[in-house]
Amino acid sequence: MSTVKEQLIENLTAEDKTSQCKITIVGTGAVGMACAICILLKDLADELALVDVAEDKLKGEMMDLQHGSLFFSTSKITSGKDYSVSANSKLVIVTAGARQQEGEGRLALVQRNVNIMKSIIPTIVRHSPDCKMLIVSNPVDILTYVVWKLSGLPATRVIGSGCNLDSARFRYLIGEKLGVHPTSCHGWIIGEHGDSSVPLWSGVNVAGVALKSLDPKLGTDSDKEQWKTIHKQVVERAYME
Repeated sequence: MSTVKEQLIENLTAEDKTSQCKITIVGTGAVGMACAICILLKDLADELALVDVAEDKLKGEMMDLQHGSLFFSTSKITSGKDYSVSANSKLVIVTAGARQQEGEGRLALVQRNVNIMKSIIPTIVRHSPDCKMLIVSNPVDILTYVVWKLSGLPATRVIGSGCNLDSARFRYLIGEKLGVHPTSCHGWIIGEHGDSSVPLWSGVNVAGVALKSLDPKLGTDSDKEQWKTIHKQVVERAYME
């Protein structure tokens, strides 16, 4: 006797079991799950896989997303401690790594997180040799280079999040100071993510009006409005990641 599913759904063509756009997130901490929710709400993948060593937390996070699937289009959400769950991913986002301790700089994380990358990157590539990798783990610039070397992938397929987050914080804080929405504020942080990053004050503008044209001393020590404290806030908030 046919099952209810078989009676309800008749396959007219052979089922395609290969994903057209599968994304895997390695690490299901706050950053990893924020990535997952954004991917689902923006309908960027037809399959989402989560990988983490903490199996109980991983299962809980996966079930939360699955049970919320009424609100997005991604039909398949899986998870596992074994990297086979990531097989055939088009994009792998790596957020896994040791967290900074209080008062600890990002660079102090290097050796611990390099060791973690050594244990996971070759396995990811073995399961998804055609993937692109987005590295978010800190210190992101160094680890992006390390992952490129460990993966054996072309440099164009290993991308670090770099100063994107710093720039977003920069724009938000400029908007907060001016009482303007950050989408109207434009500015960039460049260099290494975090402590040694550099604010481009000459490029800061609001709706096309360059702030340097209004105050040439903007962002300097002689700036009476102390705009340079915004960059200090960007760096300090990075330690809350």
